[in-house]
Amino acid sequence: MPNPASRGQAKGGRLAVALGDPAGIGAEVVLKALHGWPQERPRPLLVGCRHWLEQRYEALRDRSAEPLADPAQLELLDRPLAEPVAAGQAGAASGAASFQWLNAAAEVVQRGTCSALVTAPIAKHAWHAAGHHYPGQTERLAELARVPEAAMLFTARSPQGGWRLNTLLATTHIPLAAVPGSLSPERIGAKLDLLLQFCQRFQPQPRLAVAGLNPHAGEAGTLGQEEQAWLNACLEEWQRQHPQARLMGPLPADSCWLEAAKAWRGDGTAEAADGYLALYHDQGLIPVKLLAFDQAVNTTLGLPFLRTSPDHGTGLAIAALGIARAESMRAALEAALELA
Repeated sequence: MPNPASRGQAKGGRLAVALGDPAGIGAEVVLKALHGWPQERPRPLLVGCRHWLEQRYEALRDRSAEPLADPAQLELLDRPLAEPVAAGQAGAASGAASFQWLNAAAEVVQRGTCSALVTAPIAKHAWHAAGHHYPGQTERLAELARVPEAAMLFTARSPQGGWRLNTLLATTHIPLAAVPGSLSPERIGAKLDLLLQFCQRFQPQPRLAVAGLNPHAGEAGTLGQEEQAWLNACLEEWQRQHPQARLMGPLPADSCWLEAAKAWRGDGTAEAADGYLALYHDQGLIPVKLLAFDQAVNTTLGLPFLRTSPDHGTGLAIAALGIARAESMRAALEAALELA
């Protein structure tokens, strides 16, 4: 994959990078991704514990198959660990640290010191153990930015031809049973507005596809009522108000991303949408991760600043083994440079 700063369309600006849960693979993927960072670009500002990062670097240096950036050559906003954290053992101490690091990184972006925020993965259970009861980083960032809600969009550029997959989630980290009650015409309209704005960065008149909630998109009410009761009318009204987009749906979720799969493989005849709206977390993340696990970037929309993150978790089972893949972190850095 190209170096994150190598593409001509990258706009520049300094990035702040929160290093995630210290028990996980955040340090490893960041150090791998930053090796060979071009000298002509500002080095990202890392936010974490310098002593811990140096220790992790020493532990990884001889076992990693990929070269690592030396922390001694990187600028870091030092927020020391209150107590030691062992690799692979996320808990209250690691959760408290990753929560503090995220807050500090968001602050430097909000002050204008950095142009965008990139976050390494955190462990939600560790946050909860530390007393920070948020579904994830997205919700905490929305609180810090004082916006009512932020949206999760996953974007990835195909290695075969450069086609871009964009999938936005209407609901995020909530139980499946809570999804129908969390959906409304107002929520769907607001999410489509965000998806349209994002896709217009690349296509002035994008095609947008919306997945149905029920199997076969309800099949005329025989497999669920939401489509017939309000979703169809909601989409028709949104389309009437947004003639610059072509809206498709609600589509059966089991076939909604088929054309996207063809486009991802480089099929120039595919009629894939420019953007997809999934109504719940796994509905959207299953196709994204099947197609683009290493390339996909979690991009937070609705904040007054850009935030990106790799599309994987903390990797506790492989922490400090030197085998974590850094492709998604590279993609997150690249997307932040390009989109900020």
